[in-house]
Amino acid sequence: MSNPAPTNRIAKVIARHGIASRREAEKIIEAGRVTVNGKTIDSPALNVTDHDKITVDGKPLEERDPPRLWLYNKPTGLVTTTRDEKGRPTVFDALPEDMPRVMSVGRLDLNSEGLLLLTNDGEIKRQLELPSTGWLRKYRVRVHGTPSDDDFAPLRDGLTVDGETFRPMTVTLDRQQGRNAWVTVSLREGKNREIRRAMEAINLPVNRLIRISYGPFRLGDLKSGAVEEVRQRIVRDQLGLDAPEGGKKPQSSQKQRTRSGKPARRRNQPSGKQQKN
Repeated sequence: MSNPAPTNRIAKVIARHGIASRREAEKIIEAGRVTVNGKTIDSPALNVTDHDKITVDGKPLEERDPPRLWLYNKPTGLVTTTRDEKGRPTVFDALPEDMPRVMSVGRLDLNSEGLLLLTNDGEIKRQLELPSTGWLRKYRVRVHGTPSDDDFAPLRDGLTVDGETFRPMTVTLDRQQGRNAWVTVSLREGKNREIRRAMEAINLPVNRLIRISYGPFRLGDLKSGAVEEVRQRIVRDQLGLDAPEGGKKPQSSQKQRTRSGKPARRRNQPSGKQQKN
């Protein structure tokens, strides 16, 4: 007797094809934009197999690419959304034209810069974003003021801002530069504008914020606006993925200027004039 074909939730399947995150895929399904074997569905509570014919917005799901991950050095002035209601330029507008459809892992706000992870796989996105996975995010932060090390005790203890509690952060005072100070901040749960709001709460407004690492993935000397793909072996090892069995091979792109996917060594701290991460 042959074993039954393995099944997965329809939203998970759509996410694995890089069309949307699992949560966004559920919204697409509820909007009636998905068919399974010719029938429109409106509930994500459905298991499917590889033999089912699935379409999204009338387009069949293509053979899935292997999970891929890119490092992107986000400049300031870009929003991390696919579309912006105010018409501001987005991260996705700035990517090379021959990049596949990708999603961002988390966000960096308009005025923040540095490492933004991009992936073609919604399950990788979900795994990297879940608070339970505890991926350490590290930032170089410039604040206006002349703080002492003791001034950061509230951040190390955890504080509440406007009714929202922030978990304890690791904060290191690096150096004073005129009327500004450079600080390294590490945290495991990135809430909306968390570092900026926490610093403002202790009267140290942030005037520059650069993410330099996300888990084992580091910005290194990647230039502003540049994209670098992480080698698939490293993606599998770091995320605990199984080696692919068949499927498409990822296409290389000259425009992406893809280099070694090994985590790059972090350079010296930023000066006041230019970024040196």
